[in-house]
Amino acid sequence: MDYKSAYEKEKERCAYLTDRLSQVEEERDVLQARLDFIQNSAFWKMSKPFRKAIHFCIRQASRARRVLHPRDLIKKLKYKKRERQAGLQFGSASFPDQAEITAQREKVFPQMVRVSILVPLWNTPEEFLRDMITSVINQTYENWELCLGDGSDEEHSYVGQICQKYAAQAGGRIIYQKLAKNEGIAGNTNQCYKLATGSYIGLFDHDDILHPCALYEYVKAINETGADFLYCDEATFGGGGLDNLINMHFKPDYAPDTLHGNNYICHFSVFSRQLLEEDTELFRTSLDGSQDHDMILRLTDRAEKVVHIPRLLYYWRSHEGSVAADIEAKPYAVEAARRAVADHLEKHGFRDFQISSTRAFPTIFRIRYQVQDDPRVSIIIPNRDHSEDLKRCIDSIMDRSTYDNYEMVIVENGSTSQEIREYYSRLLGYDYENAVQQLPEHGVTDKPWDRGVMEASASGAAGLRVKIVVYEGEFNYSRINNLGAEYATGEYLLLLNNDTQVITFDWMEELLMYAQRPDVGAVGAKLYYGDHTIQHAGVVIGMGAHGTAGHTHYKHNFRDLGYMGRLCYAQNMSAVTGACLMVKKSLYRQVGGLEESFAVSLNDVDFCLRLRELGKLNIFTPFAELYHYESESRGDDLHGANADRYNQEAARFRERWKTLLEQGDPYYNPNFTLEKSDYSLKLPDSAR
Repeated sequence: MDYKSAYEKEKERCAYLTDRLSQVEEERDVLQARLDFIQNSAFWKMSKPFRKAIHFCIRQASRARRVLHPRDLIKKLKYKKRERQAGLQFGSASFPDQAEITAQREKVFPQMVRVSILVPLWNTPEEFLRDMITSVINQTYENWELCLGDGSDEEHSYVGQICQKYAAQAGGRIIYQKLAKNEGIAGNTNQCYKLATGSYIGLFDHDDILHPCALYEYVKAINETGADFLYCDEATFGGGGLDNLINMHFKPDYAPDTLHGNNYICHFSVFSRQLLEEDTELFRTSLDGSQDHDMILRLTDRAEKVVHIPRLLYYWRSHEGSVAADIEAKPYAVEAARRAVADHLEKHGFRDFQISSTRAFPTIFRIRYQVQDDPRVSIIIPNRDHSEDLKRCIDSIMDRSTYDNYEMVIVENGSTSQEIREYYSRLLGYDYENAVQQLPEHGVTDKPWDRGVMEASASGAAGLRVKIVVYEGEFNYSRINNLGAEYATGEYLLLLNNDTQVITFDWMEELLMYAQRPDVGAVGAKLYYGDHTIQHAGVVIGMGAHGTAGHTHYKHNFRDLGYMGRLCYAQNMSAVTGACLMVKKSLYRQVGGLEESFAVSLNDVDFCLRLRELGKLNIFTPFAELYHYESESRGDDLHGANADRYNQEAARFRERWKTLLEQGDPYYNPNFTLEKSDYSLKLPDSAR
């Protein structure tokens, strides 16, 4: 990278932004002066009663419209119906009836493992304590033990008295110990661990509640899959009990990058005791406040089989002083979480990274890795006519990119306009039409559609950064990109649509820092339409009317945090869009590039799934942002021949990936509907 050039470019941007800020401040001062003049005038003061009356009437009319408009009333009733249905489906009404309880208690698994549930106690309110213990006693799977380590002070001696009464009636399955001193959550949990005798360990907070079937589902999964680390979905509830669900967290399957950015696993973690053999303690007391995130990172690393049970089996109580209510109740937890992630990354050999909180939540992190060496990135841009789109795209790359070692490989595909020929000539620094005529009959690949390549001169507008590859043949997006890859000299390929525009300066570094990892396949960016709504934030397979794939958070406002903050941190996805996709060139070749039988649609998703077959992780990052004016260059015309072609490609995709589609997207919870992209719950027909 030319660091001096990048530095000078950044200085120019800073100077421009400083000047613009000064202008805005001057404009603000002028407007404020005008406003002060108006508000201090005699007329403004005399008209105050009249203005108040007008505003009152406007507010009342607005309220009346909201209440009386049939459309809004129907929408409100539908929402209330869905809300009630969610309570019935996931609240206390989801508990098993007596027949199911009996059947589960009589079930004999090949491995009737004992699960030791660890609960550190500290001044637990009596109601919360009794609810917690009762939820364990009511488990339909009965080979458990409850290990209670009590660090409460003398003013809360009732905690020990209540625990001892329950223990006396539990036939040895409740083990209580009064601790010599309160050692915090981590220290007290470590003391509980010393009491445990089970082959599996479960972590349970002293003020929360387990679903009656929780242990049954976990032991069932252990027997079916050999899982050595398990977790489930969870809900937060308020003072009204389990039918007052504040939010429901339906989680993806194990996703290491998602876990780095956010401790989405959290509750109810159950794991094999063997995973702890290397450690002297379960929790590290130095990370009190985020000891669970640290523990989950360490143990999932060692686990051979991490299993997610997509059911709400853990109820997290929200009350004053709990993290569920407000992270500010435990400010030390944020720094502890940052150190937990940092320690984990250092263990895996990462150096010179940065971890910072995001706007979603203090413990949801953005991680910046150091780009290694200075690899060349080849940006492949298919193009036909659309000179204005292409110019906007290339100008934004050259004006805004802080990464300097790149080339642009434009794959020209049958343009007819004079404007694009003139633009190509400016980019190259010589006459495009004359150069095309002098190209050989075939390029380096000896394929009939490969006419050859022209490279920019030093005097060209792009200054040696551009190659124009001439593709001759019918439109085939996969084939066009594959041809561009043949002429690319970079170690990394960046597939980019011509109707995109760069927003973030370090977009290339953001993609590259993930793509350089040996465990990563494709990396995708966050794309917006021109109206600032989201076009792409990761791809879910099986979503949409055709049952193939769809974009999450589609058409949401660019300011949205996303479901559980998912628009605010990098995460693993099944696929990302080819409109902006970076991958190692060696991987691209290894899987054979884009599949040319998918001439227009689903080629990017198919490509990402083939990378998954190699064991690679695909990543979406929201910190590489671009506009994607999709409808301007491609359109959404799915009529006639276009519809027939799409239907054929969709059928081919469904057949090729039939098994994966039946299994469901591992990064998208099966409790969500595939009919919408907004993480709506999949509810029974009666609730719709």
